Amino acid sequence: MPDLGRGWRARLVDNLEVLTRQLWRVGITEVFADGSFAEDKDHPNDIDGYFVCDLNRLKSGQLTRELNLLDPDKVWTWDPASRRPYRGYPKLQLPMWHRYRVELYPHVPGLGIGTGIRDKHGNELEFPSAFRQSRRDGSPRGIVKMRNGGQP
Repeated sequence: MPDLGRGWRARLVDNLEVLTRQLWRVGITEVFADGSFAEDKDHPNDIDGYFVCDLNRLKSGQLTRELNLLDPDKVWTWDPASRRPYRGYPKLQLPMWHRYRVELYPHVPGLGIGTGIRDKHGNELEFPSAFRQSRRDGSPRGIVKMRNGGQP
C-alpha cells in the first residue's frame, strides 16, 4: 500500500485541530473539513473547511477578534487584502493557509452567499453543497464533521 503522504496528512490534521479547538473555545460547534484532503489524492495541498456561525457576530468583527486572541499568529481573517502569494500557486492565499495549510470559512445558514463554486447546471453553491461535490467531476463526496471532545 502506498504511503499516500501520511506524514503530511498527519501535519494537516494537527493544524486543523488547532484551528478547530479555537473555534470551539469561542462557542462555534459545527466545523466541517473537506477538499482534496478528503479524497484519495496522494499529496493534498491543504485542508478546506467551513464552520457555521451567527451573522451579527461575524459582521461586527467580534468573532474575528475573539479568534485572534487565541491564535498566536492572528490568522483569522477573510479580508481579500490579507491574501498573499505563495511560490508555485496561482491563487493568493489567506494568512491562515500560509501558517496552517488550512482554510476555514464562515457560513451563515440561509444567507444565500455563494462560494464561487458552481454545480453542473451553473448554479453557485453555498459551502455545505459545494463541499459535498468533487471539483474534478462534480460527483458526490463526503465531508468530515469535527466532534468536540478529548484533549489535544
